[in-house]
This record gives sequence, structure tokens and C-alpha cells, in this order.
Amino acid sequence: MKNTWIKLVPGMSLLLIAPLLLAGCAQPAEETDTSDQQEAEQVVSEMAQVPPGHSLGIESVPNLRDLGGYQTSDGATVATGLIYRSNQLAHISAEDMEQIAGLGLKVDYDLRTAAEKDALPDELPEGVEYVWVNVLADSEGADPAVIGELLAVPEEANAAFGGGKAAETFGESYREFVSLPSAKAEYRKMFVGLGDRKQLPALFHCTTGKDRTGWAAAAFLTLLGVPRDVVMEDYLRSNDNIIPMYQEVIDGFVAAGGEESIPLAFLGVQEDSLETAFDEMETQFGSIENYFSEGLGIDAEQQQALRDLYLQ
Repeated sequence: MKNTWIKLVPGMSLLLIAPLLLAGCAQPAEETDTSDQQEAEQVVSEMAQVPPGHSLGIESVPNLRDLGGYQTSDGATVATGLIYRSNQLAHISAEDMEQIAGLGLKVDYDLRTAAEKDALPDELPEGVEYVWVNVLADSEGADPAVIGELLAVPEEANAAFGGGKAAETFGESYREFVSLPSAKAEYRKMFVGLGDRKQLPALFHCTTGKDRTGWAAAAFLTLLGVPRDVVMEDYLRSNDNIIPMYQEVIDGFVAAGGEESIPLAFLGVQEDSLETAFDEMETQFGSIENYFSEGLGIDAEQQQALRDLYLQ
């Protein structure tokens, strides 16, 4: 099987292998109206103790993290409790749903494709508005079955993506997050929504919360003035939260003769991938401010409003 006709779409392969590791889905527990505010305050207070960029420790959604807490280059701090990044909101236990409800979310932005969201619809606390943000709508990436077939046949996967080709090919598709018309339009929709205080707290996610979500988080933190090395640390931390979920798949692939680097490229994140997105952004627009103004149609005044809202 030749790799010349295969174009990877970040996150899509997870549709095929996630069910191997995820157990059944529980229904959210009911809460009494009188306890809602107290529980929300308790959860937010506990979450505030989590270091910036680290998982909130909710087992069903291990890559759910507060995007706040980081210091900017000029000494400001990104506010906590306003914006969260996450992996897919599916197969959530009743206990974990209570913790998510305690965040007091107003809006959930789903960055996945139609196939992804239809396969595993979001499970949300009552009252959270769902907004679909299909950033890859214009992508011409391969059908997920192609990647799934390769993972099922390690010999073919090695031939197509061995020797570092998986990471290289996968990383190049990060350029689409910046350049696709659908990505520009849908990221604009999300960032405009995140600029409305009445719609906060909010959460955005894709399948694993590392690629489409990773670029959104990186672009947003960069706009706010968080240093690039700190932004990269936040991005790479997805490996700590996601890889353990799929260790069984990785071990099985390797035991069958596959190169470990291949599933790690699909399931984890590499520094070069995010650097590729930044390179595309800088090549097309020159700066993060121009990316937001020219690429997303969010002008300087709106950008400053975002800083005023999220920086302390």
C-alpha cells in the first residue's frame, strides 16, 4: 500500500481504536437545585489548586484542563475558571459528570468532524449549549478506514509510515488548521464566542484534545502574550494525559511487529507539529495578531477585548 495517496487528518484515526479502550457510558447523576451553587463553588475551588496546564483529574476526560493560570511575558496572569480545553466528552461516569457540572459551563465547542461527533455524541451537563465547530470541513484527508486498516496490519503500516514518516506526514497536516477556509471560519466562530463574558465558562474540544484543540489553545495563549516555550509545554502535556489511555493499543501494535513511532505519532503530539502550524501562521500572516485580524476576521479592538477579559 503506497503512502503517496494517504493524507492524515489529525484525530480521525481515533474513531476506529477508541472503542477498544473505552467502557460503557453512564448517565449523569441528578442534582438538586439547592446544591448546584455549593457544588460548583467546591469544584472550582478544588480545580484552582491544579497547576497550570495539568489535567483536572477527571478520569473519563483525562485531557480536560483549565487554560488559565499561565503568566504572560508582561507579568499578567490568564484567568482561571473561564475557559477549558478537553478531549471528547463521551463515556463519562456519573461521578465525573457531577465534577464537570461543577465547572458551571455555559457553552461547549465541538471541533470534531461529522463522522466523529455522530459516532460519539457529546455528553453534557444539563443546560450547556452545544456548538459544532467543524474546522476540518474543507479537508480532503483520507477516510478513517484507511488509517484503521494500516494500524490493523503492522507490516503495511511500517512500509507506509515507518522511519519517522508518520510524524512528518501527520505534522504537515497541521498547516490545514491555519490555512483551510473552514478552519478560519470555524475558529473565528469559536473565538468570537469566547469573547462574550455571558457565554463563559466555556469548553472546547476535539477527539483527543491535542491537535485541533492544541492549535486553538496555542493560538489563544499566544495572542494573550504567554511565551512560546510555555505554550509548547501546554501543548506537549497532552502526551501525559492521552498516551496512557491507548497504551494497550500501542503495545498490541508493537507486539505484532509494528514500529512504536507510528501509533505514537497518531495518538500523541510532537513539538514539530505545533511548530509547523506556527510556521504556516507566520508565513501567511506574519504575526499572531495578523492571523486573528486577517485570517479570522477578529480585529485589533476585539483582540484587546479578549485580553481585557482573560488577563488579570
